Amino acid sequence: MNQPQQPVQTAPQPQAQGQAPVTRQFVNYAFYKADIAWRRLSSAEKEKGQGEFLAVVEKYRKDLMVLSYSTVGLKGETDFLLWRIGTELEKLRDMSAELNQTGLGKYLHTPYSYLAMTKHSTYVDKHEHPGQEGRRLKIVPGNGKYFFLYPFWKTHEWYQLPKEERQKMMDVHIAIGHKYPGIKINTTYAFGLDDPDFVVGFEGNSPADFLDLVMELREVKSRLYTLRDTPIFTCVKQDLKEILVSL
Repeated sequence: MNQPQQPVQTAPQPQAQGQAPVTRQFVNYAFYKADIAWRRLSSAEKEKGQGEFLAVVEKYRKDLMVLSYSTVGLKGETDFLLWRIGTELEKLRDMSAELNQTGLGKYLHTPYSYLAMTKHSTYVDKHEHPGQEGRRLKIVPGNGKYFFLYPFWKTHEWYQLPKEERQKMMDVHIAIGHKYPGIKINTTYAFGLDDPDFVVGFEGNSPADFLDLVMELREVKSRLYTLRDTPIFTCVKQDLKEILVSL
């Protein structure tokens, strides 16, 4: 008899002596687009479908951190983003399956969905402050109104460079980031889990600051080793119920 399949859980990451291990997280960025047929439904049908969708999201909030962002009018092929964070891959899968079965879910497409994990950075550990050594293994969303997200691929040549040379270039990259303290970076790692190497999300209250940051980063040497960093998504934080009504 086949044994029941056990959930895939992330292993604790060893910490410095005297510290408890911190469990790494799975992170999913799922973008949704409503079919135009959804708008033609009666108000009663739409309210029922929205209610079912919201109920599923609330059900999984005990296991997953779920943040919602609107992209209506900001990205033609998407309407909203669910940024989901948890320690069990199966919870992400099960939640998605249940969302698909709701009245609204039957009218939603998922043009983009990225899966990644948290991990200690190879390049910024020396920039961490005492007592915060595990912070990069745990996503702690900020209060930024805007979220800027993009998948990111480095060239094969980048990974063949000596570690010291890569660190030197990344130090410049990090120093530029420190010039924009209002922009919070969330780097997640997708190696082997999804197509990109990384999926990078930035939180902030000023799109102008983010634009200036990215423009300045275009001039650094490490940019020579960027294979691809599109599509880019600009998202506005919004209550999920309000987002669903806007569809």
